[in-house]
Amino acid sequence: MIEIYTQVEKGNEWLRQYRGRQPVFACVLGFTETGSIPGISAAGRTPLDRQFTALADAEFLYSGPVPKPKYPLPPLHAGASPVLISRAVVEALSLPLYLFNAGLPQPPSVPTIDLGGRAARCLSSGNALPLETVRHLLEEGLIWGEKLAAVSDSGFIVLGECVVGGTTTALAVLTGLGVPAAGKVNSSHPTCNHDQKWALVQTGLENARLGSEGKWQSDAQREIPNPKSKIQNPKSIDPLQVVAAVGDPMQVAVAGMAIAASRTCGVMLAGGTQMLAVYALIQAIAKEYSLVWEPEQIVVGTTRWVVEDPSGDTVGLAQIVGSVPLLATQLSFATSRYEKLQAYEQGYVKEGMGAGACAIAAHLYAGWKQAELLQAIEALVDRYCA
Repeated sequence: MIEIYTQVEKGNEWLRQYRGRQPVFACVLGFTETGSIPGISAAGRTPLDRQFTALADAEFLYSGPVPKPKYPLPPLHAGASPVLISRAVVEALSLPLYLFNAGLPQPPSVPTIDLGGRAARCLSSGNALPLETVRHLLEEGLIWGEKLAAVSDSGFIVLGECVVGGTTTALAVLTGLGVPAAGKVNSSHPTCNHDQKWALVQTGLENARLGSEGKWQSDAQREIPNPKSKIQNPKSIDPLQVVAAVGDPMQVAVAGMAIAASRTCGVMLAGGTQMLAVYALIQAIAKEYSLVWEPEQIVVGTTRWVVEDPSGDTVGLAQIVGSVPLLATQLSFATSRYEKLQAYEQGYVKEGMGAGACAIAAHLYAGWKQAELLQAIEALVDRYCA
């Protein structure tokens, strides 16, 4: 049920260490105006739909199917929200769940922990977030990473996300950090819209005056941090400034959580392209600010639909980013009685809301295989469609 695509030895050791341990699921929600660009994402049929995707997914993850949701799951061109996978696992296995608002355009309808962030402007502006906000989100991430590790009881934390347009901000941050990621990222479309993404990224980096080698061309003074802060002045290129220029609020919050949590427990970054970008950001932040972390405690967990997407190169990207094990659930919807689930086999949707990592966690913690996973997911869809 779990395939390891990179760093096989490290991946096997991580799985051995955390088999049978209960996971804690933390999902970080954010928004970028990049997601409202026509055609950029399939996580919502229209730009207006996509403004509510994270709110709807959060509500469904927390509450499951309810008669009159405040934010109904948005209509898709094909397929169904990956939150159906995550919710099925969380509900059936009674996993501890924490929802974080890193920066949403409207308040969520279910209990969330507000990290004091804000929704990002379009990355093409080169000025996506105030640097002060990015620093604050890192601080909050470091604090909550410690707290989540404390409640994990020597288990592991699944760190998921929901940011529509997030694979494009991931490409932007990777490029800003000097990682050659063009043509390698994934998307919610069956065939990745690489040209559209790359054009936006180039515009954003040019407007931010970020050179092709990842060096800032601006002479602007850097902000002097709070002396009580856990993060001090950077030594050279500031990865936080890359996020401020072309990123989204989820990325730096999850990076902080993973850095702090890795010191005492396992961490599964739940996603494909977006979490590989977060891992690259973790490396850069930890190096730049001399933050202690434990790389061997962190893996990236996703779906085979992401890893085996012929229009991306997730494995190649993971190899470039560094020594992180890339794991994927082998969950298949080929035999599902629901067309909206079968659509995953045609390349629609692929991942989101920690779906792949939740499926991996179900196998690790409860020994679930294909039959149990599919049964739990379809039982939830039965109720959702009733």
